[in-house]
Amino acid sequence: MDVLNDLMGGFGSAFSPLHLLLAFAGCTLGSLVGVLPGLGPATTVALLLPLTFVFDPTGALVLFAGIYYGGMYGGSTTAILLNVPGETASVPTTLEGHPMARSGRAGAALATAAIGSFVAGTISTVGITFAGPAMAQIAEKIQPAEYFAVMVLAFATVTAVVADAPARGLCSLFLGLAIGLVGIDSLTGQARYTFGVPELYDGVQIVAVAVGLFAIGEALYTAARMRRAPEEQMLPVGGRIGMSPEDWRRSWKPWLRGTAIGLPIGALPAGGAEIPTFLSYNVEKRLSRHKKQFGKGAIEGVAGPEAANNAAFSGVLMPLLTLGIPTSATAGVLLIAFQMYNVQPGPQLFETQSALVWTLIASLYIGNVMLLVLNLPLIPLWVKLLRLPRPLLTAGILVFAALGVYALSQNAVDLGIAVLFGLLGFGMRRTGYPVAPLILGAVLGPMAETQLRRAMAFSEGDWTIFFTRPLSAAILCLSLIALVGPMAARALRRTREREPEPAG
Repeated sequence: MDVLNDLMGGFGSAFSPLHLLLAFAGCTLGSLVGVLPGLGPATTVALLLPLTFVFDPTGALVLFAGIYYGGMYGGSTTAILLNVPGETASVPTTLEGHPMARSGRAGAALATAAIGSFVAGTISTVGITFAGPAMAQIAEKIQPAEYFAVMVLAFATVTAVVADAPARGLCSLFLGLAIGLVGIDSLTGQARYTFGVPELYDGVQIVAVAVGLFAIGEALYTAARMRRAPEEQMLPVGGRIGMSPEDWRRSWKPWLRGTAIGLPIGALPAGGAEIPTFLSYNVEKRLSRHKKQFGKGAIEGVAGPEAANNAAFSGVLMPLLTLGIPTSATAGVLLIAFQMYNVQPGPQLFETQSALVWTLIASLYIGNVMLLVLNLPLIPLWVKLLRLPRPLLTAGILVFAALGVYALSQNAVDLGIAVLFGLLGFGMRRTGYPVAPLILGAVLGPMAETQLRRAMAFSEGDWTIFFTRPLSAAILCLSLIALVGPMAARALRRTREREPEPAG
């Protein structure tokens, strides 16, 4: 009953005219930017991050809830019409969504993606509503050693999942951790890696880092590809935008299965959206009665992964709100948004910022409904937007990102940091280094250092505390498995590929 009372209080605040307007603006802006080719949810949130600085914390986070969900919805449009996934988790959607568009069924593919995302988002938000407070109570009992181990698990899992080569993922992670060390040491008061620049005493401005890595870096990468790769041809949205009774019959079970796969994996402290979307695609491929259509435009291959993707993204909010641990690049940028307003997600958030967190959860329900109402009617508008010349869109992103970073602090140093990390992000994309471990290292690094020092202080300098406490030792073992397991699987696969086939 306490949860329902708190949720009703959140709805009372979320239904205020200002918060409804901010939710609507967030959904619209998130969809508008998210639909642009190559811009995933993380880039969308980073690009629009400076917009929220003029609002109070509650209003800003309501706006971000809409941007967060809108960015997820928008990515399916480019995946289906342009065969351009906004991020790795959207790849399964392109496998079946684009063939559906080529066969004249783009409207059905877009509809099942939108409705499936709505179903998964709603069920996942219900899960956050009831499981979030309970998870926060459990998190309050976690000691610094376990907290540090959970962060190591998040580092290991994200690095292993998003990196094709583990060495590159670890390099990206360690670079992010080094960025997190810049500034005044909270324990000794000494300046670290500031090089005599006063603006760095408070650390590197993470907003500038996020906007540079995602928005500026992605824009530069897109511009560089224009000279070598022809611009993707967008397929027309043939027929009506909707689903036939047969489409409904083939989609509703994949929606539910995708939600059941995505939510628990996303809610894990080492979750993310990549694993559940590919897992959902494989499940639907095995269970479908239309196996021959896979690869040629099976609607189940769009419905299941899109639901799993949205459920996982919603589930990611659970460890973010209750533990303060982002398990994806998008969640890392959201954590930056919280920290901009001196709001630290974690076990105490539901007690110290009760009104804010329940307004945020209520706005997730509202934003999910708004997106369903907005997206299907606005698909023709998004199609027209995608027809704009790519150089014009890229230039607009660069200008908007630069103005946003400068407007935050009106400091040329932060603008220079954004440009520098934009160039770094461009170089990382060109050379195959993942960006997600870097941003997570930069955001979580200071928190991991704090928990490490607390654990060492409690144990009077005995580093074995991380292995003598059973829960901490178990989590660190999982971290090792999460990091080494994919490496071993890749090595085994390569060995099998090199083995000569037996002579017939």
